[in-house]
Amino acid sequence: MRDSHPHRIAPRRVSFDWRGTPMHWIPDEPTATHVINVLHLLLPAGERWFVKVFKEALPLVHDEALLKDVKGFMGQEATHSVQHAHVLDHLAGQGLDTGPYTRQVDFLFDVLLGEKPPFGLPVPEREWLRFRLSVIAAVEQFTAVLGDWVLHAEALDRAGSDPVMLDLLRWHGAEEVEHRSVAFDMYEHCGGEDPARYARRLLGMAITAPVLLYLWSWGSAYLLRHDPRPAGRSRYSLREHNRAVAKGLLPTWGQLGSAVPRYLRRSYHPSQEGSLRKAVAYLASSPAARSAAGAIGRAAAS
Repeated sequence: MRDSHPHRIAPRRVSFDWRGTPMHWIPDEPTATHVINVLHLLLPAGERWFVKVFKEALPLVHDEALLKDVKGFMGQEATHSVQHAHVLDHLAGQGLDTGPYTRQVDFLFDVLLGEKPPFGLPVPEREWLRFRLSVIAAVEQFTAVLGDWVLHAEALDRAGSDPVMLDLLRWHGAEEVEHRSVAFDMYEHCGGEDPARYARRLLGMAITAPVLLYLWSWGSAYLLRHDPRPAGRSRYSLREHNRAVAKGLLPTWGQLGSAVPRYLRRSYHPSQEGSLRKAVAYLASSPAARSAAGAIGRAAAS
């Protein structure tokens, strides 16, 4: 069931200046910093993939309101991909090469989840598309939860986190809350008839949740191991992760884990996740969005 009060979804221009952002943008917290930095490893390729799959599925959309939401979603995801890729360039400039990890991520999205089923698997074209849409809907469940978390994570401010990185995370998180229902609605619209549609939704989450956990732990370990500026531990450990959770610098395991059973309920709809009002309020005040809008205004006036 779609939101009863439609909200227009559209990409926003943003401008981030990374020149003053340190490697450990949460001071003295390399583990918390790099666990969050995994976003930058996954999202450039992942969100480009979202856009590609949605482009494939656009001919199946016969609801004008949904079509507008999907196009707005695609624009937002494309912008997210570009901005997180800039962070990878910033990390490389500080001596942290993420290429070996991101090449594996590219292989996941471009080959294993590409336009054709991998290894010549005999999966019909329409079924393969529906499966990939179910994976995107499952991923978006977690991005909505993470987006809502970062909008409320005052501990990041108290820890003295770099304001530019915080703005990137909160701008992105707010847009994830804003468009939290679109991928789910897209899947429900294009996923065929029940019970196959519901079963495929369960399958999408059953694959997505453990793969994301693996990618995140692997990415955290990679970043800490290759960090040229170690401060304390240089390896990922669950103990250090949980210490950061206790400080409020990372979401709790309960916040992440409880997203799965909610999603599996037949009656579930992502409009239940987060606060649209809070997300839109942040988007109106985001320094990066305001800076870009000011630059456009100055260019128009000149």
